[in-house]
Amino acid sequence: MTAAERIIVPLDVPNLERAIAQLNQLPEVQFWKVGLELFISEGPPILELLKTREKRIFLDLKLHDIPNTMAGACRSAARYGVDLLTLHATAGRPALQAAQQALEQGAEDAHQPPAKAIAVTLLTSLNARELAFDLQVPIELPEYALKLALLAQESGLGGAVCSPQEAQQLRQICGPDFLLICPGIRPSWATAGDQQRVMTPKQALAAGASYLVIGRPITLADNPAAAFERICGEL
Repeated sequence: MTAAERIIVPLDVPNLERAIAQLNQLPEVQFWKVGLELFISEGPPILELLKTREKRIFLDLKLHDIPNTMAGACRSAARYGVDLLTLHATAGRPALQAAQQALEQGAEDAHQPPAKAIAVTLLTSLNARELAFDLQVPIELPEYALKLALLAQESGLGGAVCSPQEAQQLRQICGPDFLLICPGIRPSWATAGDQQRVMTPKQALAAGASYLVIGRPITLADNPAAAFERICGEL
């Protein structure tokens, strides 16, 4: 893949009008992430718009529920023809397996290519102290992320979301075909914001990331298109 193909830019805007403006502002971006705010606001039309522009779609809904509900949601999401769909690994093995099977069946029924289900291991806004004291998880953060990624892989999912700081270990253990989607990517010239576990784009790729989710360093730059090109150049 080219550098541009590895970068996923979030459409973190509240409505369709703002989304169209951002798409027009960044015509070179090939892969877009649609998260909860925009999808709840606008629903499927935003996905249809991206499809008409021949963009790849990362539908980042972070589904987390009982197996039957997860399966129903994935069966519905499959008809949109998105490329990636996120689920929380902490939903557990039965829910992950039910979701994966429903995603495959839903895509077949809708005559769409199946999306890859991607498990969220631990949000990159959380750090080791919060994992231990707030969430009461008694194991070290890298080990926790690894266990959840392995659970996802064993359940048939295509990859995991992880911080770039866990990517190297996950790549070594999960193998070359398991996708690693890494948010928390910050070029050396950008601020970290509320991300706790960050790396530069080049460091993250070297660590084993498959795709880099890069938002504010691009979308909030004075010249977003120039920022995107700068990051591609650095890669």
